[in-house]
Amino acid sequence: MPYHSEFAESAQATAPRLECAKKICVVAGTRPEAIKMAPLALAVRKDPRFELHLLATGQHREMLLEPLKFFDLEPDDFLGIMKKGQTLDYVTAAVLQETGKVFDRIRPDMVLVHGDTTTTFASALAAFYRGIPLGHVEAGLRSGDLGQPFPEEMNRLLADRICTLWFPPTPGAKANLLAEGCPEERITVTGNTVIDALLSAVERVEHPETPELTRIPEDLPLALLTAHRRETWGEGLERICDAVQELLRFEPHLWFVIPMHLNPVVRHVFVRRLGEEKRVILCDPLHYPDFVWAMRRSFVILSDSGGVQEEAPALSKPVLVMRNVTERPEAVEAGTALLVGTDPEKIVAETRKLLEDESYYRSFLGKNTKPFGDGSASAKILEALHGYFQENSIDIKD
Repeated sequence: MPYHSEFAESAQATAPRLECAKKICVVAGTRPEAIKMAPLALAVRKDPRFELHLLATGQHREMLLEPLKFFDLEPDDFLGIMKKGQTLDYVTAAVLQETGKVFDRIRPDMVLVHGDTTTTFASALAAFYRGIPLGHVEAGLRSGDLGQPFPEEMNRLLADRICTLWFPPTPGAKANLLAEGCPEERITVTGNTVIDALLSAVERVEHPETPELTRIPEDLPLALLTAHRRETWGEGLERICDAVQELLRFEPHLWFVIPMHLNPVVRHVFVRRLGEEKRVILCDPLHYPDFVWAMRRSFVILSDSGGVQEEAPALSKPVLVMRNVTERPEAVEAGTALLVGTDPEKIVAETRKLLEDESYYRSFLGKNTKPFGDGSASAKILEALHGYFQENSIDIKD
């Protein structure tokens, strides 16, 4: 059941709205969306030209609400669609139907979606059906393969086809949109809002709160590993575990932290294969501040995540991308990321080289540590929204 937040209402009241303030509905469904949309939601909330309505679908439940709480945000509506064993069919239908009901009730002037989740596609479609202007944050990312990542590549392609405004994080993402026929005057390169979130979090995080993290010896190297994508399930996860076990044999001082996705398909493999390893900390998904701490503490990051590829360069950490293709080529071009797939030999070889060859490690950091922006993405998006409303309305004021 949706609920309305007293905290959100009181926070809105602290910033006087213009009489003609435009209602912006910010949608998030998963933990990564919550992190990446939080700084934008805060910026909207503080700007008197706009009125914020934060809509959380609950595609993830606790994993979604925790980072919002860290940023002092609470949804105006929480749909809570998540259920055990949910399918893509179910999530798509539930988000489409339930976000549509909210849009009918609140009548937003603009809906903002993020990235490539099922929430992104389905809520974008609900806005499209109602003729509500739609802005896509992190638009234009492309792997060129509908199966990698799955179903994310399809989600972002379809969302971009029905947008009003596009906010690509990089010039390369903008070029993808232009090649697909999106009008240049509606495209604004912003950088990625995850950098806005990261820079804010770094200032507030000093020590981890997760007890397991205190077991890590301060003077030994740490590898942070995350893996959860559907195309990695099964054999891919088994091969990743092969690599971890091999590295533990070769590198007697190396520790691993592996925050496990809540999906039992992922957790079962890690627990079965690595649950008895003394230098492997298997834990629940870390709260966002602890994950930021773990990234900063790590010597190297191994991940199939998209967001980590963006965050690692900003923290000057090399990341081995356990995927065959990436829609974020800027990290590879900057020299901070390397595609290794789930090949155990390549994962082991590259990790050991980073650990043992200081000059290679330094070169891996690349020349550009800000390929995804400088933390001003949210401000750029607000100005683009203001410009759009100025062009299409007579009542918005400076």
